[in-house]
Amino acid sequence: MVQLFHRELGGAGKPPLIVLHGLLGSSRNWQSTGGDLAAHFHVHALDLRNHGRSPHDSVMTYAAMVDDVLGWMDEHALSRVTLMGHSMGGKVAMRLACGHPERVERLIIVDIAPKAYLSAAHRSEFAAMNELDLRTLNSRAEAELKFEARVGDWAMRKFLSTNLERDAETGAWRWQINLPVLTAALPELESNPLAEADRFEGPTAFILGEKSRYVLPEDHAVISSHFPRSMIETIAGSGHNPHMEKRVDFVRAVCVGKS
Repeated sequence: MVQLFHRELGGAGKPPLIVLHGLLGSSRNWQSTGGDLAAHFHVHALDLRNHGRSPHDSVMTYAAMVDDVLGWMDEHALSRVTLMGHSMGGKVAMRLACGHPERVERLIIVDIAPKAYLSAAHRSEFAAMNELDLRTLNSRAEAELKFEARVGDWAMRKFLSTNLERDAETGAWRWQINLPVLTAALPELESNPLAEADRFEGPTAFILGEKSRYVLPEDHAVISSHFPRSMIETIAGSGHNPHMEKRVDFVRAVCVGKS
């Protein structure tokens, strides 16, 4: 278990909400939406291991990430929470809820399904990051230009570059993420985190982006099999990141059914 970094985004005294980011993301991605959600929840956004400001570790599995989150909850005396996860963080949240249902009041999964994802795009993105020569890099903008050969989407190139930071002492660029471990762990991270018999009987919301292809109509049956009290809501006009692309609609969807 590693001790996770977190950002407290407001709402002290309200019911606790833990937010788990996606692959290559961090708690920083949730500051604006988390601030909106603080009108309804006490919002805690965590950095998962090997991401953001959390420690680096050679192990990168869903079991380890679940243990980290449970350890963080214990450290902060949170026995039961609303748990929300986006993409990879959604897989962590699903596994935690199925394995430890007594810790989850309500589950919210953002644009991911309990299935395996074999992504050529991930391979290209990780190849672009691993090919970047940090010794000669002058700026994030220069990194984005170098990513163009492998990553066609402008927004994704910019997102990848947010994981670059300067060393405070030397000024040299470095990866904030644990790039070698994440690269090696891609098959695990793309796998289905659930076994066939895994179930969570509590209230569950799957919030999807209309333009995203991460959750397809044929995935709804397997969602229901693992999460029998689930509802599925699609955010019109949004892609894979509805919390960023359609923030007002997303916050409204999160708060539907809130007790």
